[in-house]
Amino acid sequence: MRRRSSFLATVAIIAATSAAAAPFTYVNERFGTVCTFPDEIFTDRQPEPENGDGQVWLSADGASLTCSGILNVDDDKPQGFVADERASKEPGYTVTYSKTGKNWAVLSGMKDGKVFYERRLFGRDGVIRTVWIDYPPALKSKYDRLVGAIAGSLKGP
Repeated sequence: MRRRSSFLATVAIIAATSAAAAPFTYVNERFGTVCTFPDEIFTDRQPEPENGDGQVWLSADGASLTCSGILNVDDDKPQGFVADERASKEPGYTVTYSKTGKNWAVLSGMKDGKVFYERRLFGRDGVIRTVWIDYPPALKSKYDRLVGAIAGSLKGP
């Protein structure tokens, strides 16, 4: 019952923060990755990659949302993932916020001139599930209200 009430709370938050935007729940067949988001904002569904690892949606105002999974072949852990990302020297990539838990990690910062927010779940089934949202800095007030609810909806089996 707790999962259902958590899901309903997420849907209510997304609906309340995105005016008339309807929530859409994506379920990835390969990895069981699930995320819910307003499909009136992320309207342009990109072709699914051949490996079936996830899906990307674009918005008309320059934002994007990715919901995907990968096999955790290196047995990565949340703390190691965050440490590696914070140490990255990739041009145009800066982590300004990070937090970890037992089986999850959150990052936020700038990549290629856009604000990004990433949440990863490190599953006991050997899969890392990810939701990635990026958007132009000028749209920070619009998307900052959405990213927490979208990222919070990320789950797997």
